[in-house]
Amino acid sequence: MSRTIFCTFLQRNALGQDYQLYPGNIGQRIFNEISAEAWRQWMDRQTIIINERKLSMLDIKHRQVIEKEMIAFLFKTRKINITEEYGFRAEES
Repeated sequence: MSRTIFCTFLQRNALGQDYQLYPGNIGQRIFNEISAEAWRQWMDRQTIIINERKLSMLDIKHRQVIEKEMIAFLFKTRKINITEEYGFRAEES
């Protein structure tokens, strides 16, 4: 099933994702606002981040780093408060 959405990352109409790829409210927002093309760009960037920083997806702190990077990458053109809007837990220092 193909659907067209206005992708906030690409700033144009593009094919949306077929299903929600990420859980929770952030996932719903990604499904509604991020195109399949933009998601592929994020997946490429995520691979680079994981490899360069030697992150393990088994480690909760590493997954939080990836989530923070994902939000920054996909929604970089909009200034939103992720903590309040989505209950994002910032990485502890």
